[in-house]
Amino acid sequence: MHPYLEQVPSVRERGRPAVLTAQSRRNDRSPAWLPYNGAVKGLLLTTLLALSATGGIAQVTEFAIQVEDSALADLKERLERTRLPDQIPGSGWDYGADRAYMEELLEYWRAAYDWRKHEAQLNELPHFKTSIDGIDMHFVHVRSKEDAAMPLVITHGWPGSVYEFMDVIGPLTDPVGHGGSAEDAFHLVLPSMPGYGFSGPAHRRGMSVDSVAGVVAKLMDRLGYERYAAQGGDWGSGVSSWLARDYPDRLIGIHLNMVGGGPPAGMQDPESGIPEWELKRYRERAEWWQGENAYGNIQGSKPLTLAYGLNDSPAGLAAWVVEKFRAWSDCGGDVESRFTKDQLLTNIMLYWLTESMPSAVRLYYESRRSGRRQQRSEVPTAIAVFPGEIFFSPRKWVEARYNVAQWTEMPRGGHFAAMEEPGLYVEDVVKFFRGLR
Repeated sequence: MHPYLEQVPSVRERGRPAVLTAQSRRNDRSPAWLPYNGAVKGLLLTTLLALSATGGIAQVTEFAIQVEDSALADLKERLERTRLPDQIPGSGWDYGADRAYMEELLEYWRAAYDWRKHEAQLNELPHFKTSIDGIDMHFVHVRSKEDAAMPLVITHGWPGSVYEFMDVIGPLTDPVGHGGSAEDAFHLVLPSMPGYGFSGPAHRRGMSVDSVAGVVAKLMDRLGYERYAAQGGDWGSGVSSWLARDYPDRLIGIHLNMVGGGPPAGMQDPESGIPEWELKRYRERAEWWQGENAYGNIQGSKPLTLAYGLNDSPAGLAAWVVEKFRAWSDCGGDVESRFTKDQLLTNIMLYWLTESMPSAVRLYYESRRSGRRQQRSEVPTAIAVFPGEIFFSPRKWVEARYNVAQWTEMPRGGHFAAMEEPGLYVEDVVKFFRGLR
């Protein structure tokens, strides 16, 4: 094997129980919605080899997920020993994660959830690792079979992961196979942000959202993409925005499914010309957020204190994450109307098995102290406004910060757009970048 694609030996990372290997994968068992197969893998490896031969790529290692049985046994034992809190009768989710629902979910996790099934599905994707600025970066890289496909880097947020995009990978990389046009194909790069999932943490202060964008830019450079598009929600929206501001000559365009903020500084009479319904929606979201942002204040001020509980208790971790999936999605209070138990738990497992929630929540602390403020970006930008999103800003304010070329008011969906409404998400991404090819 080429030295730039050496296989990864079995390792333990910073005491993590998940063992990451480069064991061979059987691609004939790929789910129907995944475009990844042996031919695509061969194309991807050939491309990486060509890039490395020309000096365009540093060492990139093929990667697979293999969790030790002992880690799963430890999880089951911890779930069996869970001490549930008391709850005021009839209070539901008013005080946080509802005990009745959490009992149900935790019992399913203990007795019925099949990690090996989801591990196998995840391993059907082409995973890789590379070191950037001392960070062991994990990413999924799915190249389309269409030669003219547009490179697109999609960055997740918190409390999500690359798992959020499982249902959009196929339609974006293989549009023909999903009823679309070959001209709309993308080569996808899905990084796990530093400190999230299978990416190692930063070992120094200052890994703020703008610094994450710098790491992603270096990753795209390492993969040989001179120009590319970017997409994201939550922290991924911030990463995409910083890419556009710091590397405008590299960015074809950015598509954001979350954007927020108050009136831009220096704007005279900021409410002038704004429809009353937009102002009403902005005020309602801002008022709602006052009761929702306690998590952000904790993660932005004392993340390590919180981390002791989240890293030691699977029940605590699940409650912390699931409560956000319920509150931030367009689910009408029924979280399983949008996500299955398996979806919720697989995303949680990517934090639990890697012990990465402590480093993930540090992103809030570091970003609050970055000191950098975003300036207006002239990179063509699309804004997808999902009605259940946690933030809303009037279009006039957003246009003061971005070169808005497309604005879509979605009929449904919330914060986890690619999971909640994969069809609407794909349609909007394809529509926007079609005009920039």
